[in-house]
Amino acid sequence: MPALEWSDALSLDLPLMDDTHREFVDLLGVVERSADDAVIPAWRTLVDHTQVHFDQEDRWMRETRFAAGNCHSVQHKVVLDVMREGLKRAEDGDIELLRMMAGELAQWFPQHAQSMDAGLALHLRRCGHDPATGTVLNPDALPTAEISGCGSASCTPHEPVGEHSAA
Repeated sequence: MPALEWSDALSLDLPLMDDTHREFVDLLGVVERSADDAVIPAWRTLVDHTQVHFDQEDRWMRETRFAAGNCHSVQHKVVLDVMREGLKRAEDGDIELLRMMAGELAQWFPQHAQSMDAGLALHLRRCGHDPATGTVLNPDALPTAEISGCGSASCTPHEPVGEHSAA
């Protein structure tokens, strides 16, 4: 049984984001179940998916006035860098490292999804952002200045994301 399985607790009521997250969880499970000779290709698939996944969310943030260096995007970069480093080390023979990293990702992901991604999803719904097209249907709900935080309540405690000020 994988360390992380999709559940309603991970759903953010944003279908495209939820579908991408479900795929991440499924691919992470493939890594965990893979035999030693299949774990590196499974990890590569997970890294490729995660790059597209994070690029997608980073694009949504740019389309709705998140600052380029916001902590959500920075976390995406750090996680991908660590995943790529794990791949290099596994290719040099340290396959057990990928198994350990898969377990760590299974613990990290729910926290990330339920804080940073939940804040982003709320922001996207408030401004009427269509994740598929990038269209903002309610531009008056966009903040007047770029959001420098991640969008989660813990990062921006005083003003909800989507209000007309920088968070």
